[in-house]
Amino acid sequence: MSVAFFGVNVSCAQCHDHPLVKDWTQDHFYGMKAFLARTFDNGGFLAERGYGVVKFKPHKGPERTARMMFLTGTKVEDTTKEPSAAEQKKEKAELDRAKAAKKPPPRPAFSAREKLVEVSLQGGNSDFFARSIVNRMWHRFFGSGLVNPLDQMHSENPPSHPELLAWLARDTAAHGYDLRRLVRGITMSRAYSRSSRYHTESPPEARLFAVARLRPLTPMQLATSLKIVGTDPDALDGKKPEEFEKAVEQFEGSARGFASLIAQPTDNFQVGVGEALLFSNGDRVMKDFLTDAGGSLLGRVKDVQDPKEAVSLLVKAAYGRAPTDEESAALVGYVEKRSDRRPEAYRQVLWALVTGPEFRFNY
Repeated sequence: MSVAFFGVNVSCAQCHDHPLVKDWTQDHFYGMKAFLARTFDNGGFLAERGYGVVKFKPHKGPERTARMMFLTGTKVEDTTKEPSAAEQKKEKAELDRAKAAKKPPPRPAFSAREKLVEVSLQGGNSDFFARSIVNRMWHRFFGSGLVNPLDQMHSENPPSHPELLAWLARDTAAHGYDLRRLVRGITMSRAYSRSSRYHTESPPEARLFAVARLRPLTPMQLATSLKIVGTDPDALDGKKPEEFEKAVEQFEGSARGFASLIAQPTDNFQVGVGEALLFSNGDRVMKDFLTDAGGSLLGRVKDVQDPKEAVSLLVKAAYGRAPTDEESAALVGYVEKRSDRRPEAYRQVLWALVTGPEFRFNY
């Protein structure tokens, strides 16, 4: 059994005489669990009871009741008592009413979750939260954290760049955990702006962040990108920021169904059989994204007389760049051999572009 707290995955195997990780004991693990054990779902809303204890069997000795304790050893006193049967019945009725009304449940008189927030932001305790949120945001934008795996932040798994992690954690805490500031700092860094290309025989170690890491698009990103690429670019040109944002929201809304058919990529990404068959043999991609109806990219291209101009437009729409001479020659040649059915040829060209690795990955 394991639970992740503030970037720390504390497992029962780690809690007693683990050969490597000696940062925490069973008391720490169950002490953290005690903060959250009273939490439950109440009709889609997070609910919490104001009572309840966690008991555990230690590695040695008799069963014990866990005290609420943070990872640093800071304890929280809980003076609440087990309610009577009548009080529990009243609480259940209140929860049922909130559930039926689809409203948030009442807050308990003593909130263990609130106490966890308070203690986790006190003094030196806040370092856990600051380091964890920085590491997760770094992972979000780079595809890899300064500490990997994300839930293994302990003394035997040091960060790749300890000074950087420490500085970002201090800066984030000093500015009230302003995530916008953190995101801005990360995305404006030289590290984030690097290309995935390298000029050595083998790529640098991923943990050095010397080059950008290839990252597959998420299902929602891929489905939305397919919606956008299938649209005539002129339909989006000249829109005001709020109009463009609304258009993207519409793309996202209409792409959700297709996104549900694609697996969420993992760190060791490989295209699954289902996704490969969906793009190669299924007609869903063609019907949903590659039609030549009015307002579509293919609808615009089929009226272009010059195949080279049409191919350039398709590549620019799919990849955001002009085709190379080699690409242009190959694709134009393909189209010209099918001069009697050019609209279908253009559709196959676009299909080849959106099913290629350059479209699937951020680089």
